[in-house]
Order: sequence, then structure tokens, then C-alpha cells
Amino acid sequence: MVTQSYLTDLTYRITGACIEVHKELGPGLLEKVYHEALKEEFKLRSIDFKSEIQVDVVYKGKKLFCDFRCDFLIEDLIVLEIKSVKSFEDIHRAKLLNYMNILKVPKGVLINFNVKNIYHEGQETMVNQYYKELM
Repeated sequence: MVTQSYLTDLTYRITGACIEVHKELGPGLLEKVYHEALKEEFKLRSIDFKSEIQVDVVYKGKKLFCDFRCDFLIEDLIVLEIKSVKSFEDIHRAKLLNYMNILKVPKGVLINFNVKNIYHEGQETMVNQYYKELM
């Protein structure tokens, strides 16, 4: 059974993997570089993930054919969106929330690799109604 506590522990594991990639590569690279490195780090840490999955958007009962992909879906429970930007913008948060709601997952993590310290200035976590339903 998935609990809020389990999601918290999984979030720490995800953040730890991101911090390790950031320690190795530093800030200032393209998002794609961090994406590829994270795939390797998740494998090393035995974190189950799907990368760049297609997120289906349904409009009035009809599936739209658009290239809407989230960076990572971790254990089918947490959406991880990574960025390499000056700072997070509202559009990044909105996109994460949309992925979470469409995929019906309880938690999302936004990571910015273009900072000096991911833990203090490069991460945001979001939850939705699915999270509140967990124990």
C-alpha cells in the first residue's frame, strides 16, 4: 500500500539522485545532458522509472495527438520534471500539475540543475488531491 510516508522517502531518493548528478556535472549544461545522466543514476540506485512518456490529453472525449511528454514517471507515483533555467516560472509549475492530474499521480517534483545548490534553491515539490487521499 502506498502511503504519504513512502512518497516522502521516494522523494528523498529522487532528490539524492539529482544532487549526485549535479555534483558530478555542475550547473550550466543542457537539460538533455542531465536527463541522460539521471537515467543512469536511477538505474544505479534501483529506482524504477519511465523516461519521456507520452501523456495523453483528452478533450471532450477525444484523444488529442500532441507531443506532450513528461521527463520522468517514478514508480508510477511521482512525476519528475527537470529544468536547466535561470529560475522556475509559473508555466513550469502549471505543466507539472497538469502531468500529475492527467496521469493521476499524487506527487510531483520540479528540479532545476542550473543552480549552485539543488537542495536549497533548485527543487519544488507539489501534491494534489490524490496525495490527500493517502494515509
